[in-house]
Amino acid sequence: MSTDEERIRALIERWAEAVHAGDLDGVLADHAADIVMFDVPPPQEGVRGIEAYRKTWPPFLEWQLGEGSFEILSLEVTAGVDVAFAYALLRCGTGADDPDVRLRLTFGLRKEGGRWVIAHEHHSFPLADSAAAEQEVRRVHQRWYEGTAAGDLDGMMAAVADDVVSYQQETPLQYVGKDAVRQVCARGLDAAGDDGVTLAVPDLKILARDDLAVAWGLDRVRVGESAESWSRATRVFQRRGGAWVMVHQHLSVPYDPTTGQARTDLRP
Repeated sequence: MSTDEERIRALIERWAEAVHAGDLDGVLADHAADIVMFDVPPPQEGVRGIEAYRKTWPPFLEWQLGEGSFEILSLEVTAGVDVAFAYALLRCGTGADDPDVRLRLTFGLRKEGGRWVIAHEHHSFPLADSAAAEQEVRRVHQRWYEGTAAGDLDGMMAAVADDVVSYQQETPLQYVGKDAVRQVCARGLDAAGDDGVTLAVPDLKILARDDLAVAWGLDRVRVGESAESWSRATRVFQRRGGAWVMVHQHLSVPYDPTTGQARTDLRP
């Protein structure tokens, strides 16, 4: 007969598998009606009650099904007669994540009617220092450079948020959503044809605090061996599920007020 520790371990493993599969009923199973969860996002006072707990999951599960991982790497369980606790480290994020980032989980359980239920969950990521966060955002840019040079549209879009808002140099006033930005990038690659495109931001500056970062600099775009243009770029990033994604982009070139023409010929 399995021990209580084994039963609880199986319960938590089923829960993690349900999260990864996007199975909301499976996520809710084996939880107490008065569950209290301290999650990574607000509110600070936590989420209280099974219905409030239910409402937190659909956005995460939608993201999880599209690109995320949710994998238990270590799990320790200690069980008493009718109270138990467990703690775990998980890989939670996308393939573009820092491989050392872990989601930390603590569970409080109690026995009701002869079965174990989760009465408390506490989820957290360790706070990253600003220097480490800056390097992570720089790596996002480097993957953009590599994806652009390779003509890899999927690679270029990997760190772009689904709800991104981008101010491009061309009309309309804004592009909303990942698909809209993808179309802009696709047109640029198609226009370059066999000549290929390279992107770099030689003077890239990054300011990162907690789960938000702002990057700015001058974009240098080259088509083939000779055509080169420079523009101004500001990009805003948010850490979601352990991964940095671009949520806003603003690109522009200055204009000559005497002629009203865009100055695409300027160089730093």
